[in-house]
Amino acid sequence: MLDTGYGTGSRPTTARRRPEPADGAEPAEAPCDLPCDLVTVPARQGLEAVDILRLRHSVGPVLHDAAGDTLGFLVPPGTADDWDLPGSVCAPTHRRVGPLADPPVAGAGWLVPPESAHTRVTEPARLRAALGEAARTIAAAEGRVRGRPRSPA
Repeated sequence: MLDTGYGTGSRPTTARRRPEPADGAEPAEAPCDLPCDLVTVPARQGLEAVDILRLRHSVGPVLHDAAGDTLGFLVPPGTADDWDLPGSVCAPTHRRVGPLADPPVAGAGWLVPPESAHTRVTEPARLRAALGEAARTIAAAEGRVRGRPRSPA
């Protein structure tokens, strides 16, 4: 599972900074650099949800863990306060994310990097709906494979 470092006492890291301007002035943060929460789900459900979001709405940056077991969707800060979708976890990352940023979670990589995402973060209600649809799709597919229809007796 993606480890956000939340509650571990680890110090948050920040996104890579842009090069210093030649005049020595402090560079401005890009307007899309923002803190975010991270919704973590099993990879299969997450991949289905990414496809659903790409087809119907928009998807923000998405992480994958090194083992490929989980995906993490960046969502607006504060989402973790009310997130209660079974089979998923939402936690603050305590990190800022923007274009060309390193993933905000150690050992993770970008499935959908910030510079390729349609939005800065995925909208929580749309993510919830996409994850629900993905779970139903997976359950239906598994039901067809495991429980073939019985012949009438």
